[in-house]
Amino acid sequence: MVIERMEVVERPTDVDTEVSSVEEEVAYKELKSYRDKKPVKHVIGQTKIFAIINQKGGVGKSTTAVNLAAALGEQGKQVLLIDLDPQGNATSGLGINKAEISHCIYDVLLNDVQIEDIIVPDITEGLDLAPATINLAGAEVELVSEMARENRLRDTVGRLRGKYDYILIDCPPSLGLLTVNALVAADKLIIPIQCEFYALEGVTKLLDSMKRVKSRLNPSLDIYGILLTMYDGRTTLAKQVASEVRNFFGKQVFETVIPRTVKLSEAPSYGIPITQYDPAGKGAQSYSDLAKEVVKRG
Repeated sequence: MVIERMEVVERPTDVDTEVSSVEEEVAYKELKSYRDKKPVKHVIGQTKIFAIINQKGGVGKSTTAVNLAAALGEQGKQVLLIDLDPQGNATSGLGINKAEISHCIYDVLLNDVQIEDIIVPDITEGLDLAPATINLAGAEVELVSEMARENRLRDTVGRLRGKYDYILIDCPPSLGLLTVNALVAADKLIIPIQCEFYALEGVTKLLDSMKRVKSRLNPSLDIYGILLTMYDGRTTLAKQVASEVRNFFGKQVFETVIPRTVKLSEAPSYGIPITQYDPAGKGAQSYSDLAKEVVKRG
C-alpha cells in the first residue's frame, strides 16, 4: 500500500463558517484484482446503467457520482462506478493513486483490455470502480478513426449486466466522443444542475445531443432524474433557480436536494465518500436520501 502525505488546503466556505487547513497522512487504497471481489450476498436483478452528465463543469457531477454510488452500496446494492472523465476526479476522490494504475478505462476503449481487468473491487461496501488516468485525455482524438467508435463503452459494459444492480458513469464536462459513448451505453441520464445563476445554460444543448443519440443509436435513452446541487436555502437566488428547474422539468426532478457544504468539498481530499467522512452531516444525509429515492423509482 502506498502512503503519501497530502495537504488539505482551505477551500471556499459558507458564510460564518471557518475551516483551518489540516495536514493529514492519507492512505491510498490497495489496488486489488477483480478476482478478489467479495461474494455478492443477494440476487442481482435487472442492471440499471445511469450516465451522470452535464456539459457544464463545476456542477457537482463527480461529487454526485462518488457519493451516490457509495450510498447505494451502503444500502446493500452492488454498484460499479465508471470514471470516464480524463481528470479522474472520481478515481482520486475514492482514494486510488492514479500513478499506481497499470490499465484504466482508456485501455478498455482503445486497447481491447477486458473491463474486469481494470476494475478495483470493494472500494467501499458494495462499490467497485473502473478508474481513469490522464491517458484518457487522448481518447477523444484516437476514437475518431476507430470503427464503431460510439459503441465502444456499450459493448464492454453490456457484458456486466447481471453482475451489478447499478452501473454509474461519471462523464466529462463536454459533448465529445467520450460523452457520446456514455449516452449510447446508458439506459437513462442523471443530470446535476447547480442552484446558481445560468443553471440551465448548456442543458438545452445536452438535451439536443440526447435526442440525436436516442433517435440514431440508443432508442431507450431518456432522462432518469434532474438533481439540484449546491443548494443554499439562505439565498433567494437558490430558491428561484430550484423553482425554475422544477417548473421546467416537472416530476423528473428529484425531491432530494444536495446542499452546499464545506464537508462535501473536503471529502475527496481524504479519498473517501461523504457518508464516511461526515456520516452525520447534511451532505451525507442528502446523498443517502437520494440513493433511497433512486431505489424507490426503480
